Parts: sequence; C-alpha cells; structure tokens
Amino acid sequence: MDTSIFLARLIGPLFLVIAAGLLLRQSSWRPMASDFLANRALVYLTGFLALLAGLAIVNTHNVWVANWPVIITILGWLAVIGGIFRMLWPEQVIGIGERMLGNKSAITAAGVIEGLLGLWLSYAGYFA
Repeated sequence: MDTSIFLARLIGPLFLVIAAGLLLRQSSWRPMASDFLANRALVYLTGFLALLAGLAIVNTHNVWVANWPVIITILGWLAVIGGIFRMLWPEQVIGIGERMLGNKSAITAAGVIEGLLGLWLSYAGYFA
C-alpha cells in the first residue's frame, strides 16, 4: 500500500471523529478542553506526542507534489511545529487555547475545517 494512502486512511477518520466532537459535543468538549489547558503536564505530553507523530510522518512522507498527498506532508510539519511549541512554550499555547475556548465560532470553524480535511483524506485513502 502506498504511504500516502496508508496515512490518509489513518488521519482522515481521526479528523472526522475529532470534528464530530468539536461540532456535535461542544457542551462536553469545552469543559474537557478547559481541564486539559489547566494541566501544563498534559500540554507538554501532547506536545511530545505531536512531535513524535509529526516526525514519523515527515520521515516517511516528505512529499512535496502538486497533488493531495502534499496535505499529509503539511500536516506532518504542522504537528512537528505544534509539538515543539507545546514543549517549549506551554504558557503561550495555553493562552491561545483559552482564547479559542472563549470564542464559540473558533471552535465551530476548527470543527468544520477538520471535518472537511477528514472527509477529503478519507475519500483519498479509501475510495480514490
């Protein structure tokens, strides 16, 4: 199986579930996110995991083409950058997260974007 298809099959459904939570379960998602932001150790741990996942993607799929697989590469680099920020500057990440939680439209927009990416990657991985 092609690496792009394999990663699309992993990331696409994951993004769809995250988007469903962001869009359909904001009443339970928001308090959970607030609890998460109150714990700097969790912010650091998720930074570690994001960095690890991002490096795994970038090292196996650093594909810069004018086609859909470049989205996976960009997501890998964003995970690397996000992981580094969470590990080195957790206070700033917490501040950004708290501002996002205070803005209902930001959470909804994030859910829509994540859902569209999840649909696109799932389609590319399973049906294209």
